[in-house]
Amino acid sequence: MNGIVLVLNQDYEPLNVTNLPRAFRLVFGEKAEVLEYNHQMIRTPRTEFRAPSVIRLQHRIRRPRPRVKLSRREVFVRDRHTCQYCGRIAHDLTLDHIVPRHRGGTHTWDNLVAACKGCNHRKGSKTLDEARMRLVRAPFEPRSDLYSLFTPYLADERNEAWRSYLFLGRN
Repeated sequence: MNGIVLVLNQDYEPLNVTNLPRAFRLVFGEKAEVLEYNHQMIRTPRTEFRAPSVIRLQHRIRRPRPRVKLSRREVFVRDRHTCQYCGRIAHDLTLDHIVPRHRGGTHTWDNLVAACKGCNHRKGSKTLDEARMRLVRAPFEPRSDLYSLFTPYLADERNEAWRSYLFLGRN
């Protein structure tokens, strides 16, 4: 019993993706209703069930805004593979802490930027003022959106029914 199911909040807001056993527990426990079925049949010794593709929860749940995980790759994507000191586009970038960690700088979205090796070496463990350098663009925490969260699942043609619930028309 393998497969994935899109879970919607009571107001049809996409929440997450779950596996089939969890989806069946929600449906049979009357905590969710099936909106779309996929083509898979689940057989038990006595009955057959159509596997759900999209389910909607019966009660609205509140959840915090999803956040983009802080990683090296995501910092490079946010900065568009561009050195934030000289503006050079490169694929051999390094991460730089604007305020060095040994001076109280944190490992957060607001203190990390992509830098080419030359600029990172030139700045070293100095602050921007000490190194007489400026940022091309101020760092920020990127917003997580439906597109980035659910698009990887749409590569599988079995999940085509999800598009209408994710507000992503057919491409």
